[in-house]
Amino acid sequence: MAEQLEVVIITGMSGAGKTVAVQSFEDLGYFVIDNMLPNLATKFIDVIKQSGEFTRMAMVMDSRSREFYNQISPCVASLRKRTAINLGLLFLEATDEELVSRYKESRRAHPLNQQDGVLPGIMRERQLLGNLKAQADQVIDTTNLTPRQLRARITDRFSPDKAHSFYVNVMSFGFKYGIPLDADLVMDVRFLPNPYYIPELKHQTGNDVAVQEYVMQSPLAKNFYQYLYSLIEVALPGYIKEGKSSLTIAIGCTGGQHRSVTIANRLAHDLKNNEYPVSVHHRDVDKAQ
Repeated sequence: MAEQLEVVIITGMSGAGKTVAVQSFEDLGYFVIDNMLPNLATKFIDVIKQSGEFTRMAMVMDSRSREFYNQISPCVASLRKRTAINLGLLFLEATDEELVSRYKESRRAHPLNQQDGVLPGIMRERQLLGNLKAQADQVIDTTNLTPRQLRARITDRFSPDKAHSFYVNVMSFGFKYGIPLDADLVMDVRFLPNPYYIPELKHQTGNDVAVQEYVMQSPLAKNFYQYLYSLIEVALPGYIKEGKSSLTIAIGCTGGQHRSVTIANRLAHDLKNNEYPVSVHHRDVDKAQ
C-alpha cells in the first residue's frame, strides 16, 4: 500500500499567527501553499502525491479567498474521506482585543474590513469561522504566545515522528488573565494552599521544588490530584476511540504562578510515564506578580 500523504489545512482568525505557522511547517519539511483556493486543493494534493518528492504538505485556507470561503468546509469533508491522505485541520485563534492590537501595530487592513474599522471585520470573520473551528483537530490560542512559543507548539504537534500520535497538551494559566480559548478540559485549583502568601515562596513558581512541596503536602492537594489523574486516565482512551487527535488540559489558579504550575507539571510528568505524548506549557508563569 502506498504511503499516506500527510496534509494539514491551516486556517483561523486573520492576525492569529498563520504567517508564523507557514514558516514553522516549512521548517518541518512540509510543502506549503499559502492562500489556497478550496476548489483547487484536491488537484494540488494529487500533483504533490504523484511527484513522490514530498510526504507532507500544508495549505492555508482562510477568509482571503472571500467568495470561495464557503467551500472550505465541504473541501475538508471531502478530503477526510480519502484514504490516500491523512488530514489534519489546524485552527489559530486569539481574542478580539489581541487581534485589534496586532492590526493596529501592523497598520494592515483586515481582509473583511468594509471601511468600518478593524473590530467589525474581526467579528464578521469570527462568525464565518464558527463551523470551521468546530471541525478542527487542533485549536491553538495565540493570544499570549510569542512567535517562538507558537513555533514550539506546532513543532510539538506536527513534527513527523508525532504525526500519527494522540497528543496531550497540559497547560497552566491564571484566571485573572482569562481562560484559554483552546482548552478542552479546564480545572480550577484555586482552593489549594496558596504559596503566594508565604514570603519565601511568593516570588518563586511551581517550577521550583519548594513551591511544589508546599502545594502537594496538604491532604487536600493529594486527594484532589489522585481523583484528577484517575479521571483523566479513564477519559483519554475514550477521546482516542472517538478519533480525537489531541487534548488540551488547562489547570488554572489565580495568577498562574504557583498552584496551577505545580499541578500541570505533576500531571504532565505522570502522563509521560504512562507513555502518552505530552507537552507542558505555562502560559502566565512569567507575568509580574
